Amino acid sequence: MTDRPNFLVIVADQLRADAVGAFGAAHASTPNIDALAARGARFTNAFVQHTVCSPSRASFLTGWYPHVRGHRSLVHLLRPDDPNLLRQLKQHGYHVTHVGERGDTWAPGATEVSVDEYGWSVPLDRFLVPYRTDEDDPMARAYYVGRVDEDADGAVDFDEACVRTVEAWFADDPDERLGGRPWAMYVPMIFPHCPFAVGEPWYSLHDRASLPARRPRLQSGHEPAFMQHLRDVHRADELTDDQWREIAAVYHGMVSRFDWHVGRILEALGDAADDTIVLLFSDHGEYLGDYDLIEKWPSGMHDCLARDPLVIAGPGVPAGRVVGDMVELIDIVPTVYELAGVEPDYTHFGRSLLPVLDDPRHGHREFAVTEGGFSVEEVARAGDGGAFPYSLKQQVQREFPECLGRVVAIRSQDWTYVWRRHEPPELYDRHADPDELHNLAGRSEHTGVEATMRDELLAWLVETADVMPWAHDPRFPRVDRPAPFGGILGG
Repeated sequence: MTDRPNFLVIVADQLRADAVGAFGAAHASTPNIDALAARGARFTNAFVQHTVCSPSRASFLTGWYPHVRGHRSLVHLLRPDDPNLLRQLKQHGYHVTHVGERGDTWAPGATEVSVDEYGWSVPLDRFLVPYRTDEDDPMARAYYVGRVDEDADGAVDFDEACVRTVEAWFADDPDERLGGRPWAMYVPMIFPHCPFAVGEPWYSLHDRASLPARRPRLQSGHEPAFMQHLRDVHRADELTDDQWREIAAVYHGMVSRFDWHVGRILEALGDAADDTIVLLFSDHGEYLGDYDLIEKWPSGMHDCLARDPLVIAGPGVPAGRVVGDMVELIDIVPTVYELAGVEPDYTHFGRSLLPVLDDPRHGHREFAVTEGGFSVEEVARAGDGGAFPYSLKQQVQREFPECLGRVVAIRSQDWTYVWRRHEPPELYDRHADPDELHNLAGRSEHTGVEATMRDELLAWLVETADVMPWAHDPRFPRVDRPAPFGGILGG
């Protein structure tokens, strides 16, 4: 592979793997992501380590699981003393550009020590389309706005500002500007995050009637309590099938707009593509009406939230490679480090993907783990839900804190096992029941499977409980403080 390649990292927000054509979505319109996957590798069993934005981002930027240092909420972010991918690249000679603003990732001071450049080159007309505020309308409760009055050359929102910044950055020859110094560009975008709103031509792009059916509610076994609580506050039972299809069509239109933006970014890359590794993925997925649920939830572990559309392409990456091994997003960290020739100065839990890219028979992980939730005592400190419609989720958190209980899902090629602090476990057959409609936990014929998965989960938790700092503290250091009663210690 290229000696010290450049890196272009594009991150979607709330993009389901099954909303991308390269990952088997026949209804998708994602030609640019599909073309990127065709000239590189796609990972069909990649999973996030948390199903909510900020904890997931903290995890894939550090290589730590969310529980390692408490990055488990929307308000406990990467701090200046936390190691992270961008900071390590900067410390090892890369020019690091962070396009746009993601204050939901970085605590005060952390951005400054991690990147060389930050923000946009153009002003924003708006951050996001405003949410609807009619609390009596179930569609407003489902984060739906619909068609907005703009076309492809319309208002400059978050993602458009990101793309224009990238285009301007590459228009001014970076190789000449940086004196040949390798660079890394991190582009965290916001589509297809709610509200469900998009302009033409994307609003009308997807035929409502041809979209795949939603996953029905659980057919057998125990269902986690949060699911019915969310249906109640969102008044999901009042939404018709046509309304659910409308929401899904707008979401897929947003995905197609994101894909269009990806195409513009890759076009702007130009000749630099010869020396650039491109990584594209999402921070988590979206319920999108599955199980009559919408958006996401901190203790939601379903496949539609946890499976990720990870694509890696560039010099040395085999074209058209499909990796079916279990992969975690934290594996991005050591993969980039190895490609960049970076020896990190901290312990992380990722595993480089280069061996399995070089040889599909090599194998990668046997299990992928996703975690979430809070202890009951933590719920009040985990951040509020914001204004309507997020206030509906806050209402559930306030009234039923146990349904946010700590949870871990561990997946193998064959099984998904979910352990919950306050509720019975879940067990799903990933082959016979990919939609997770039949919870098999507690059945005598699966006792052995449950025991194996539970033991693997316990071993994982013990091994990843914390990280030992690499720096040593001197023992018996001198303490410059007066001794009691006029003694001689410390003098």
